[in-house]
Amino acid sequence: MALKPEPTAPFHSVQYALRVLETISRHAGGVTDVQIARETGLPAVHLAPMLLMLRREGYVLQVSDGAYAIGDSMVLLGSGMDRQQALQLKLQETLDQLRDTVGAAVYISRYVDGEVKITQFADSPRTPKVHEWVDFRSAAHASAVGKCLLTQLDLNSRRDHLSRHKIARLTSRTITNERVLFSKLDAQPATVPTLDLQEYAVGTVCAAVPITAGSAVGCLALSMPVEHAHRLRAAADTLNRRAAPVLLSLAI
Repeated sequence: MALKPEPTAPFHSVQYALRVLETISRHAGGVTDVQIARETGLPAVHLAPMLLMLRREGYVLQVSDGAYAIGDSMVLLGSGMDRQQALQLKLQETLDQLRDTVGAAVYISRYVDGEVKITQFADSPRTPKVHEWVDFRSAAHASAVGKCLLTQLDLNSRRDHLSRHKIARLTSRTITNERVLFSKLDAQPATVPTLDLQEYAVGTVCAAVPITAGSAVGCLALSMPVEHAHRLRAAADTLNRRAAPVLLSLAI
């Protein structure tokens, strides 16, 4: 499977975040933001919000003299706990916080072995997850998750997917023409959330943003009842801004 070459904005920020974490971890007694900027080459205007995000997520902490040190989340990942379990716990915590922030169920999805897979999600009685009335693997053409993943694939990989999962009309809004679908996928900006306005299910609207790192194709998504559609774009924008911490949880 070949990927489209354009990386996403969250991926760039995560690359810098990993560089910042590596720098802080080399200074057991703490390190100032001035020194971090010097060692990473990251301008102060970008470093300040990066450090704020890392503090909020628990990856770093600020000690009494203003220096930065490794936080509890990083300590947990380096502890005796099974690494995969620690990563999943941290990711679930991040998703739970994001669910409460956007007021909607949120999902992590990956494109694995030619299939759409929801790998983790956070919902609640007030923010229920979407009813999977049609298998997500067969509905990539209609769901925000699926379209966001297909956008990250090249033309041949998209055609391969649709040769195995034929386009079907799920609602009156579903795109059933392959040419029209591919045209919309090609026109989708990498930094703008992909939307599903009752294309997968009547009564549900969704949004998804890419979280691609290296050869892995993934996305972060949300869903909400159509009566909350007036909140969708604002929630999608928040989802986009908060994608970096989620990708960081996946990348470490």
